[in-house]
Amino acid sequence: MKVKDLRYRQVHLDFHTSPAIPSVGERFSKEQFAEALKRGHVDSITLFSKCHHGYSYHPTKVNQMHPGLKFDLLGEQLDVCRELHVNAPVYISAGFDEKEANIHPEWLNKPTPNAGADFLNGAYYKLFCYNTPYMDQLEAEVAEVMERYHPIGIFLDISAVRTCYCQNCLKSMREKGLDPHNPADVAKQGEDVYAEYCRRIERTVRKYDSETYIFHNAGNITRGRRDIADYNTHLELESLPTGGWGYDHFPMSAAYVRNLGMEYLGMTGKFHTTWGEFGGFKHPNALRYETALSLAFGAKCSIGDQMHPSGEMNLSTYDLIGAAYQEVEAKEKFCRGTKAVSDIAVLSCEAVAKTNDRNSKPDIGACRMLLEGKYLFDLIDLETAFDAYKLLILPDSIRLDNSLTARLQAYLEHGGKILATGTSGLDQTEDAFAIDLGVTYCGKNEYRPSYMVPAETTKMVNDSTSYVMYSEAQKISVNPGASVFAYRAEPYFNRTPEHFSSHQHTPDQPDSRSPAAVYTSQTAYIGWNIFEDYATKGSLCLKELFLNAMEYLLHNEKTIIVEGLPDRGVVTLTKSLDGQKMYVHLLFAHTCVRGNGIEVIEDIVDLHQLKVSVRGVHPKAVKSQPDNTDMEYVQNGDTVTIPVPVLSMHKIIELSL
Repeated sequence: MKVKDLRYRQVHLDFHTSPAIPSVGERFSKEQFAEALKRGHVDSITLFSKCHHGYSYHPTKVNQMHPGLKFDLLGEQLDVCRELHVNAPVYISAGFDEKEANIHPEWLNKPTPNAGADFLNGAYYKLFCYNTPYMDQLEAEVAEVMERYHPIGIFLDISAVRTCYCQNCLKSMREKGLDPHNPADVAKQGEDVYAEYCRRIERTVRKYDSETYIFHNAGNITRGRRDIADYNTHLELESLPTGGWGYDHFPMSAAYVRNLGMEYLGMTGKFHTTWGEFGGFKHPNALRYETALSLAFGAKCSIGDQMHPSGEMNLSTYDLIGAAYQEVEAKEKFCRGTKAVSDIAVLSCEAVAKTNDRNSKPDIGACRMLLEGKYLFDLIDLETAFDAYKLLILPDSIRLDNSLTARLQAYLEHGGKILATGTSGLDQTEDAFAIDLGVTYCGKNEYRPSYMVPAETTKMVNDSTSYVMYSEAQKISVNPGASVFAYRAEPYFNRTPEHFSSHQHTPDQPDSRSPAAVYTSQTAYIGWNIFEDYATKGSLCLKELFLNAMEYLLHNEKTIIVEGLPDRGVVTLTKSLDGQKMYVHLLFAHTCVRGNGIEVIEDIVDLHQLKVSVRGVHPKAVKSQPDNTDMEYVQNGDTVTIPVPVLSMHKIIELSL
């Protein structure tokens, strides 16, 4: 479904308000609400019908209005939005409803057979099962909002596939011939319940409007579950860098969803930490960077805020949001109707293993290395065609069944290139490589950690020495025609109570080298889980080994090269759907870690004398956007080189073709 008028400058206005708080909305003013939206350059705002506490913020026949509220708060907010031509999707908490949890604890989700909600000690919401009469209540709430307000969109929160052993789910399983003692059958029941929930919500919304958009939020878009993504009309990539997602998550999530054929928002927050933080503020430069990052990765923008129970909007917040959205407003026309250009595909471990793990370490490590190496890449699932990419990466643990083996062999036969690490490339049923990677498998290495020694031709900042490798290693022999670019050295022994040395691990044995990393004209294999290791340890030698493999394989096929952009810098390349324009996005922000691991952006550090080269284009003009100024460029064969005198956080370079 084509989403009607999904905007670039959205606010997600949380309003989870305890029934113990009186005088809710007493300081709400239509004029002050409008002033906040104008100061924030907001063109879409998600407003609350029902929050996690379970109360409605409008008159209701099917629920209970918040006891501290005396008027139709949602209706008055919607009036202002209509006057300002601001979109206003409506939020309904679907998974949490603390009011109903206290009335109907039998409707709650039971993730294990002996699970039970804590009503004595826990100061948090309880999760519901959709296979109970709660679903009838939720459906009635959605219908009432649709009939009363006809919103442009419905946002349903805390919605995901779940395991449940409640009495209703046990009954349903037995009626369908499923075994509640079998984890696979319990998982199937969870899938069935979620699918029926989505179908019922869809039917209810469509009864009143064929174009209202619907999004079910689970805090992450699961890679490899397009069936779940398809229950939505668009996607909202919840990814608050300071709220537990980190700055790695959004680029990784966007690199996956941009291949699903759906519009999507990048959702960050104005908070110093995460949702529910009153009085927490980022530096404006952080939001400027995070929204620019959304644009660079093809996303529209959403910023989370939480309204005070009084109903008064915090104008400091909307000055903060406005600092970012004023820039987005100027840039969005250069992002609309474009598609990412990518040289490389990373086959997601989460997608292949179906682990529902947003923190899949191999995925994180691969994406981080590619970002730092300034490569153009997508994160893909098994439904994505391989032939659009010059290089395919199989990170750490992608073992092959017959179908995937055949697809990879065909990809290689048509000139594709593959980089595999760890146990990737091994057959699913036997310990042998299912495709030709220039090596023969000889078993798992018994030593951990081991050491990597680069070959003479392999470039490392600290030269040719022994580098500790913490991850599991695989033993290989080299096939004829392949070349070694790194060796493995073994320690004297593994660390045990019977024999250990020094504070951490045993040093390497001299002269204990064997092949560990090998390349051919079309493949490279590295016998460690380097991506998982990079996600957890971040050792420089891991990235250097990876970049050497990439240089061997891609060499002159890399579409874009950037000189002078530090490791935390980001480059993306997009092309207009009509093929008339290309846009280079350059980003850089100085990050530091404060407190207990919160990554913060405060200062914008300008970079000087960068150089961008794009292969395969002959532009008629090159401009800096959105200031629309001409840029110098030099054409050398099929490569255009563009000097960038100054980069101040974000620059869009427009190439007219």
